[in-house]
Amino acid sequence: MKMEKEYFLSGKINEECGVFGVFNVEAASQLTYYGLHSLQHRGQEGAGIASANKDMIIRHRGEGLVTEVFTEKKLKTLLGEISIGHVRYSTTGGGGIDNVQPILIRSHKGDFVIAHNGNIVNAEKLKIELESMGSVFQCTSDSEIIGHLIQREEGSFEEKIIKALPKLEGAFSFLIMTTEAIYAIRDKNGLRPLSMAKIGEGYGFSSETSAFEIVGGEFLRGLKPGEMVIVTKEGIKSKNYTLATQNKMCAMEYIYFSRPDSVINSLNVHNSRRMAGKILAREYQVEADIVIGVPDSSLSAAMGYSDFSGLPYEMGLIKNRYVGRTFIKPSQQQRERGVKMKLSAMESVVKGKRVVLIDDSIVRGTTSKLIVKLLKEAGAKEVHMRIASPPIISPCFYGVDTSTYNELISTRLNEKELAKYIEADSVAFLTESNLEEALGENICKACFTEKYPTEIFGLLDKIKKEGKNE
Repeated sequence: MKMEKEYFLSGKINEECGVFGVFNVEAASQLTYYGLHSLQHRGQEGAGIASANKDMIIRHRGEGLVTEVFTEKKLKTLLGEISIGHVRYSTTGGGGIDNVQPILIRSHKGDFVIAHNGNIVNAEKLKIELESMGSVFQCTSDSEIIGHLIQREEGSFEEKIIKALPKLEGAFSFLIMTTEAIYAIRDKNGLRPLSMAKIGEGYGFSSETSAFEIVGGEFLRGLKPGEMVIVTKEGIKSKNYTLATQNKMCAMEYIYFSRPDSVINSLNVHNSRRMAGKILAREYQVEADIVIGVPDSSLSAAMGYSDFSGLPYEMGLIKNRYVGRTFIKPSQQQRERGVKMKLSAMESVVKGKRVVLIDDSIVRGTTSKLIVKLLKEAGAKEVHMRIASPPIISPCFYGVDTSTYNELISTRLNEKELAKYIEADSVAFLTESNLEEALGENICKACFTEKYPTEIFGLLDKIKKEGKNE
């Protein structure tokens, strides 16, 4: 398993992947294009769409944003009324065009494609076993393992999937498309979201409910942990591939990844973030003049802090939405320039003011330090940082790119020490119980607690050992 470290250079958590698919709709690939565009925040490294036209699967993939990969001409070649797509941020396996999904699996019984969001924690073990049985892998993504497992089972295609799924451990929501059906699957731990909608006479599936609106979909429900939904011309049906389930939605889906207009487990993301902000104001009051949020994922929490504290909510930081992707350079000067390209402090708003600055999380601390510096250079009298999540102290193995201890600043510094490091006047985080008050108890908090909801197959020991050797 290859652990990506690029995220640490930016000081923020990188997005996960996103999947979208439609069945029995006209111009299916075009709807998938719009769905992926709505999920672009979940991955900017690559995008792909596959469509089923009669007895043929047509696929196009590329590195870059959805609008860069697909032209009107390309979409017109993706014929058919069934389509699935994927936006990628690389976790296991790294980048490169071979790892851009959907992944195509060739079979004498019929080809199929897979679009996967999440991380298989026993991927390395499974891959070794499959290779020993003769499987040949074309890419380094753990998503291909799913295809090989299905291929090796007996029975109908549906039976083969049902038999393969219990062998997977970790986080996965994925779509499988044949020329006749879509299979939508959610892992038994409920770590990754996957929802379904009615679209005219057909159906749609998406990592986030927010993508349904642009394609005219009517949200039906989220898939349950351990559930597989199959859509064919004969209709739609649901099967549980295991009864050993738990509901441990990744807390970061609410805190950071998902769009504020998405609904996860019946909880609106904006409302959950706003509640977190209210709890911050209740628990960690400070004398101040204004409240501002770090765009975009922290704005809802900043509104909640303002609601409870009575302090005015202001736009003290402006995000440049037209900054392209840049090569990340490790020098301090380049990091600082990168933050200034993306964010600007409004001097007319913050000058002479005591500012409460709300952010969703602190990972490396680099970005937080530069934002505090921006505000103080713009004339802020004081900057009090309030974080709408607990301190991140543990690596994640479920698709969130936090893979080592060394770069997690909260493993080394307490709140007082962290405030000094980022040059803020104070820092405070939500507690674990605060987080449950905002999001409910059915969440995965492993990155805050080091308590993992699944077996992790020695990955933690491996990371600790690698850390000592660096």
